[in-house]
Amino acid sequence: MPISFSDQAERSETEPRARELSKIAGLLRITLTLTLGLLAIWLIGDVLAVIFASALVAIVLHGLARMLRRHVSVIPYQGAVALVTVVILVALFSLGWYSGPAISDQFIRLKQALITQSGELRTHLSGSTLGQMVLDHLPSSLGGNAASNASLGSLGSGLAGSVTGLLSSVFGILGTLLVVLIAGLYFALSPAVYIDGVLRLVPTQHRPAARELMLTAGSTLWAWTAGQALDMLVVGMLSGIGLSLIGIPLALALGVVAGLCNFIPYIGAILGAVPAVLLGLSLGTHEALFVGILYCVIQFFEGNVLAPLIQRRAVHMPPALAILSQTVFGSILGAPGLILASPITAALLAMGDKATAPLEDENQTRRAVGEVTEEEEKQQE
Repeated sequence: MPISFSDQAERSETEPRARELSKIAGLLRITLTLTLGLLAIWLIGDVLAVIFASALVAIVLHGLARMLRRHVSVIPYQGAVALVTVVILVALFSLGWYSGPAISDQFIRLKQALITQSGELRTHLSGSTLGQMVLDHLPSSLGGNAASNASLGSLGSGLAGSVTGLLSSVFGILGTLLVVLIAGLYFALSPAVYIDGVLRLVPTQHRPAARELMLTAGSTLWAWTAGQALDMLVVGMLSGIGLSLIGIPLALALGVVAGLCNFIPYIGAILGAVPAVLLGLSLGTHEALFVGILYCVIQFFEGNVLAPLIQRRAVHMPPALAILSQTVFGSILGAPGLILASPITAALLAMGDKATAPLEDENQTRRAVGEVTEEEEKQQE
C-alpha cells in the first residue's frame, strides 16, 4: 500500500511522542524498581541481611577453593569447596578444644569486670555536675538517665551487652549463624546456578552487563573480605600484646574483642577500645591513658599503613561514605546492618564503578575546589 505525504507527516509527529513516552515509561520502571527495593529492605531487611551474609560466606569459600585449585588442579571444584570447608571446621574445632576454655573463662571474667568497673564509673559521674549532665543525656540502654520505663540499671550492663552480651540470645544467634553457614556452603558449591537464576529475572538484552556486574561485586567482596580478615588478625594480635605489656588483665579476650570489632571500620575501633579503657581505669588513670594511647597508635598504623596495603586491590571507600553507610544500614537493619554495611557499600561502589564511564579529567574537580593547584599537579607528574 503506497504511503502518502500526509502519512509521513503524521508519522513524523508520532515518533517524537513515542520516544517521549518511552523515556517516561523507563523512568517509571526505574522509580517502581527502587521503590519496591526500598520497601523490601524495610519489610524483610533481616532476611536480606541473612542472604547477603550467606553470599559473603559463599564468596570466601569460593575464593579459597579457587586458590586451592590453582595449586592442585586435579581436584574438582565441588571437591575443593568441600575440602576447604572441612579444613576450616577442623581448625575451628581444634581452636575451641585447646583454647576454648581459656577464652571462655576470660570472656566471662571480662563481662563481670566491665559490669563492676562501669558501675563504679557511673557512681563517680553521679557525684559531679558535669557527670550528672552526661548521664542525663545518655540513653537508658547505656546506663544513662534518659526517660525509660525500665530500671536504670548500670552502664556496665549496657556496655557488656553490646560487646560480650552474646549469652542472652545465644540460641537465636547460633540458629541464624547455622542458616548462614549452610546456605553459604550451598551457594559456594554451585554459584553458577544461583547467578543464572538471578539473571533470568533480568531482560535479555541486559543479561551480559548484569552478569559482569555480579562477577565484579563478587571479586570485590572476596578482596575486601580477605584483606579485612588479615587486618582483624593484625589488630587483634597487636592489641593483645600491647595490653599484656601494659599490664592490663584479660589481654587475650580484649585482643579478640578488638580484632572482631575491627570488622566494622572506624566505629569498630571505638567499640573495641571501650572495654580496654574501662579495665584500665580499674588500675588507675595512667593505665587508662596508656591504653588509649596504645589504641590510637594501633589505629593510626592500621589506617595509614596496614589497610591501604592489604586493601589496595579492593574498591576505595571514602571514610565519610563508610560512616554514613553504617548509619543508614544500621538504622534500617539494626546490628546486622551495622556489621554488613561496609561490604554492602564496597559491592555497590564496585558495581557503580563498572557500570559508569570514568571521568575524562579526574583532577578537574580537585583543581576547581582548591585541593590541588596546577603547579602541584605538575610536580606530582
